[in-house]
Amino acid sequence: MGNRTDKKFKTLEEQVEILRNKGMTINDEAYAKYILLRENYFFLNGYRHLFLKSEDNRQFLPGTTFEEMYSLFLFDRIFRNIIFKNLLIIENNLKSIISYQLSQKYGYKEHDYLRSKSFTDDKTKTRQVNDLIKKMKRQVRINGSQHSATMHYITNYGYIPLWIMVKVLSFGIIGEMYSILKSEDQRAIAKIYHMEVDDMVNYLPILANYRNLCAHEDILFENKTQKQINDTIYHQILEIPKEEGEYIYGKNDIFALLIIIRQLLSQEDVKNLVEEIDHALQNLSYNLKTIHINQVLDRMGFPENWKEIETIRKRVEE
Repeated sequence: MGNRTDKKFKTLEEQVEILRNKGMTINDEAYAKYILLRENYFFLNGYRHLFLKSEDNRQFLPGTTFEEMYSLFLFDRIFRNIIFKNLLIIENNLKSIISYQLSQKYGYKEHDYLRSKSFTDDKTKTRQVNDLIKKMKRQVRINGSQHSATMHYITNYGYIPLWIMVKVLSFGIIGEMYSILKSEDQRAIAKIYHMEVDDMVNYLPILANYRNLCAHEDILFENKTQKQINDTIYHQILEIPKEEGEYIYGKNDIFALLIIIRQLLSQEDVKNLVEEIDHALQNLSYNLKTIHINQVLDRMGFPENWKEIETIRKRVEE
């Protein structure tokens, strides 16, 4: 027996009718059906919130068109691809730096680096160290055979050097690995990024979560993280407004993600990142009629002067 909360299958005609009943303007029904079929009503509908009269009044703002909501959906797809591409750069850099630091110090065969002596001797983390080593061995077993490089080393040399092994480890595992390294290794790696160890430990799980969110095509632009980041020089120099002593942007929103990415990418990559995001926002702004681009920026946690984030580090480091 079904109950009233069951979500029944809706035909494309019914989907269009639901949107119309909620006050959406649909100028080209054939086009709307074509998009709904390709993109999925449920995912598209996830972008409706900015176009509603209020959270209590679930009707669309007068004049909201199907194309307008779809343009926000498309913006988020482009934005997600930009972020994903840069997260992959960060992931690759981090794997390279960590493997260099550890191989140099502990040796490059598994039995050299995959032992508890290579990690923190903090007794409260012993179990975490042992669990992580097991996880790493398991990921190598499962993923090793899918990568030609790992297979090459196992077949020809009988071991996998760390700089090859990191390829088959997930971003999440790399973040966890960093959090249980010896403190001098953590400091050496953080120093390369001109960062504090605490921030690195805080940032890496956030980045791993966003990497997964991007890979699964979830809504990105208004996503909030569970953990807040610490106040940074970026909050200060951009003069982000405060409420009750707390910055209103850049703590657990997408701007916080941008602040993290900003500190881990090269200057050239940051420049490209800012240009690409700006281009995507301008394009969206052109397509919005019933809402203003500033409402989108507010959801993202982007202050109006967000682009200045690109130039800040130079000043700080000089």
